Amino acid sequence: MPTAHHPYRRVRRRTYALLASAAGLATAAALATALPADAHDGTGSHAHPSRYQDVQLLSFNDLHGNLEPPSGSSGRVTELQPDGTTKSVDAGGVEYLATHLRNARAGHPYSVTAAGGDMVGASPLISGLFHDEPTIEALNKLKLDVTSVGNHEFDEGARELARLQNGGCHPTDGCYGGEEFQGANFPYLAANVLDEKTGKPILRPYWVWKKKDVKIGFIGVTLEGTPGIVSADGVKGLTFKDEVETINKYAKVLQRQGVQSIVALVHEGGYPSSSSYNYDCDSPGAGDGISGPIVGIAENVTPAVDALVTGHTHTAYVCTIDDPAGRPRMVTSAASFGRLYTDTTLTYDRFTGDIARTAVKSANHVVTRDVAKAPDMTELIGKWNTLAAPIGNRAIGYISADISNTGTESPMGDLIADAQLAYGKDLDPATDLALMNPGGVRAGLTYAAKGSEGDGVVTYAEGFTVQPFSNTVNVQDFTGAQLIQVLKEQVSGANAAAPKVLQVSSGLTFTLDLTKSGADRVVTDSIRLNGAAVDPAATYRVATNSFLAGGGDGFTTLGQGTNDVVGTDDLTALEKYLTANSSASRPLAPPAADRITIVQ
Repeated sequence: MPTAHHPYRRVRRRTYALLASAAGLATAAALATALPADAHDGTGSHAHPSRYQDVQLLSFNDLHGNLEPPSGSSGRVTELQPDGTTKSVDAGGVEYLATHLRNARAGHPYSVTAAGGDMVGASPLISGLFHDEPTIEALNKLKLDVTSVGNHEFDEGARELARLQNGGCHPTDGCYGGEEFQGANFPYLAANVLDEKTGKPILRPYWVWKKKDVKIGFIGVTLEGTPGIVSADGVKGLTFKDEVETINKYAKVLQRQGVQSIVALVHEGGYPSSSSYNYDCDSPGAGDGISGPIVGIAENVTPAVDALVTGHTHTAYVCTIDDPAGRPRMVTSAASFGRLYTDTTLTYDRFTGDIARTAVKSANHVVTRDVAKAPDMTELIGKWNTLAAPIGNRAIGYISADISNTGTESPMGDLIADAQLAYGKDLDPATDLALMNPGGVRAGLTYAAKGSEGDGVVTYAEGFTVQPFSNTVNVQDFTGAQLIQVLKEQVSGANAAAPKVLQVSSGLTFTLDLTKSGADRVVTDSIRLNGAAVDPAATYRVATNSFLAGGGDGFTTLGQGTNDVVGTDDLTALEKYLTANSSASRPLAPPAADRITIVQ
């Protein structure tokens, strides 16, 4: 890593004030190879060293505090083989990520490491229990240079995000292990997140990496729609501005400062046409292999920006998308949970101070587990696991097989909905059903023992990984007409382009007809509760988590409930259900996931 200029590497703790108050196979995508043949040889040895300099950009996104190797499908990637078949590869874990990044930097004196947001939030117990201080410590050791904020950086609000940046012990839980938290050695960028009172970004909007005479500016933004997918308390007092307008604004600022090479870190993403991390995203033509919000952003961000590192959708792609001038520009994402990293070569032209776009090349690489573990990461994980063990190792239930969180309707989603229905009935025996947002089901439960607990045992730590948000369980009244509207909102309004199919408790059934469009995809006549049609005029008691009860994820009708009863957190509800419905001799079987009929 370059050390010539790095204001966020500190020998002793410094404070950065919040501006407001508050290798597996990898497919390489290259724009072209149009530089003069004698410009450079790709190894850092240049025939004309006064002009071209290759800069290595290593990037990843959506780590979500996954310090240990993720389990189940969350810890695998799909790899396309030369013969057209695919295979699954185990991936992830910061002990391995550190080794891969350090090996990748070897021989690259000009190397910068950036991230696309959601480094923290929705984290497993080892990090989430300690307000993600362990993840910040790990990222410091990884020598991350810069990251954008993501929506999950706001799970605990702007004040807590400022603490992660600047350091200091948690205001409620204090110092862990008797040591004051030092904060991030890297800047979090939040160009489009403004304090409502001051109108200024709550954190730095941009940052410039420098080594000798080479300088590259980074602008960081999160998706404008962050308030719709984060609890209201987390974004209170904040305004989220348009991504494109913000990036274009600060690109001009950087250019006025003499910075011509610019990378945008955008916590918004796309949906690739293949689930294989190494497929050709530019086949049959540039950008043909990707859809989703990032396409429109990339097509409108100023040509002054030379590459976009993206995230949020947890998908993997290396694509070129034309900028407004019709020139192809690299857009990348490295899936999630530290399973991949992206290695991009940016060829810096000293004559212009800009990136020679025709020479940009990029590839995603698997964080395989067949390399040596980084000893410093093993030590870090051990330290925090020791602190977490008394809480995390406690058994809370037993399962007979894996309970996955994959699919439009997942067994894990159904299990959570059933748990919330049971807990809702404890709060109010009149509770009729429960609804769970799919994005809140962060992982599945695996039958194989992760530690010494034994096969089939569900520990509190595993439950925490599934439901880490500490949402409360709320019970509210809705009319049957409102309930039908809620189900329609899965595929209409804010969710029309990317449906969010709710996970439903036992007894609620309906048909999702994907051959239709908009709200019609939910077949009204198919909606049944315990075999009976939903009566639009009747009143139903519905259990949800507090995020949905606040209208989150575009379910505005769920924000209109009445006679609200607020219970304990959702993880406690899951724990109570597992404890009551399973034992070592009678483990719980995975739900059949047959409540939603899908027509395609």
